[in-house]
Amino acid sequence: MLGRWLVLAALLGPAVLPRMPALSAHDRVLVIAPHPDDESMCCAGLLQQALKQGASVGVVWITAGDGFELDAMLVERSLWPGSAGMRRLGAQRLREAQTAADELGVPRASQYVLGYPDRGVLALAGDFYSRPYRSKYTDSSAVLYAGALSVGASYTGANLERDLERVIAEFRPTLVLAAAPQDRHPDHSASGALARRVLERRGELGELHYWIVHAPNWPRPLRLEPDLALAPPAETSALAWESLPLTEAERARKLAALRDHRSQMQLLAPFMNSFVRANEIFAPAR
Repeated sequence: MLGRWLVLAALLGPAVLPRMPALSAHDRVLVIAPHPDDESMCCAGLLQQALKQGASVGVVWITAGDGFELDAMLVERSLWPGSAGMRRLGAQRLREAQTAADELGVPRASQYVLGYPDRGVLALAGDFYSRPYRSKYTDSSAVLYAGALSVGASYTGANLERDLERVIAEFRPTLVLAAAPQDRHPDHSASGALARRVLERRGELGELHYWIVHAPNWPRPLRLEPDLALAPPAETSALAWESLPLTEAERARKLAALRDHRSQMQLLAPFMNSFVRANEIFAPAR
């Protein structure tokens, strides 16, 4: 039954999906972003609306996005950026993400960098939960970015989980936004599972809502279409999606935030722009 509902939603637009309940000044919204730029694609509109209601907002970046080799080639203007080039890319992506978060009104004090290995989050949840993981991109086995929560901490799942729980305990969110289990990027699905585990242990699973960025042939069309509705991908029919309509001004500011991710827009502009739509979608975890 829910699958038919989602097909109808894709045809008719965001009005068919239930509307996400409004936020209030008492809310505290935390976006868990696997990489710098995910927060702008998934949640830029919601962050703006939360601030308008007087809510508190924060973003935590799990990784620095330092495993995107093709991007590093462009940024470094080299076919062989090497580990030093990958580290420079990570630092640049974090700077861009902070600029985008500034654009959206997220206070610097509520912008948290964890700095664990890009394309390594799933490994940290498994074989490297207790023993250090070494990134084949940066050649590092410990958090290396200045300003990260635990600079020098070994790349282990236990340390990542500890740092994320520390952020959650400090920020005290009433709404946590994390990647859905169906998100095809392993860093995304693994970070969403980590958020779920931490919140469940704390007895706060009801605060968790999912978003999605990576799904087969989604979103479509792959271009800037701010007046079109964003409907959930078919693979996520098990989730009870809700729609958050965005104003024209909110869409414009979301686009501005996406453009702050300059290194990513060089390669991924059509994909990233396709998230600037008439709405954003979220689903409560169950």
